[in-house]
Amino acid sequence: MSGQEAASPVLLTRDGAIATIRLNRPAEGNAINLPTARALLDAVIQCDSDPAIRCVVLAANGKLFCGGGDVGAFAEAGEGISAALSELAGTLHMAVTRLMRMAKPLVCVVQGAAAGAGFGLAISGDIVLCGESASFTPAYGGVGLTPDGGLSWLLPRLVGLRRAQELILLNQRIDATAAAACGIVTRCVPDAELEAEAGKVAQKLASLSTSAIAGAKALLLEGATSALEVQLERETRSIAAAGATPHGREGIAAFVARRKPDFG
Repeated sequence: MSGQEAASPVLLTRDGAIATIRLNRPAEGNAINLPTARALLDAVIQCDSDPAIRCVVLAANGKLFCGGGDVGAFAEAGEGISAALSELAGTLHMAVTRLMRMAKPLVCVVQGAAAGAGFGLAISGDIVLCGESASFTPAYGGVGLTPDGGLSWLLPRLVGLRRAQELILLNQRIDATAAAACGIVTRCVPDAELEAEAGKVAQKLASLSTSAIAGAKALLLEGATSALEVQLERETRSIAAAGATPHGREGIAAFVARRKPDFG
């Protein structure tokens, strides 16, 4: 790793059609300060806008995935803490929005602790894999703050309002096994196998129809709060549009010909 890479709070690398965004403040538990939030947003914009990227992996260097906001930086803000938090959360949220709404799948890879905003980031993926040593903690109540990073939107949709209230209001820590059991993560794998398993999942997603995945992602995000008839109309428009895309035509032709589709 070069000195420039070591100094960067977020790293962006490419391996064919797969891009990996990696939080890179291991000595600080990958805590999110404003430079980190800005670097994350920049990396996400690059992934979102590059049509050659077919899958994005969000990971982190070090023992922790992300310990949340940089509380030391909050303390240094002094009387300007409100403005500082507004700028930090606003920048982070632009990154979260793009991560969740980009027209390509997102795989989150969680090792060690994910707390505060790191909890929200960790569960923002379409597929979320965690190691056996992973844990998830809201953490906000312990420092007198309220959720950010999308946690108050994501968690109730994954585990239900009652369980989300218990976790956030009582600041409960949940381990990897329990997180998998209640649907916070897709699945838990042995720590030593985490990166390899994430690579397999990313390769599989990158081989599929990106346009179909984009449409399905949009429907799933909208469906949780939509009336039935509204969602049925969205499904009608989405599948009709999908059928007219090159991927839709290739998929149908491949099925009829009894061959494997080529969505490259």
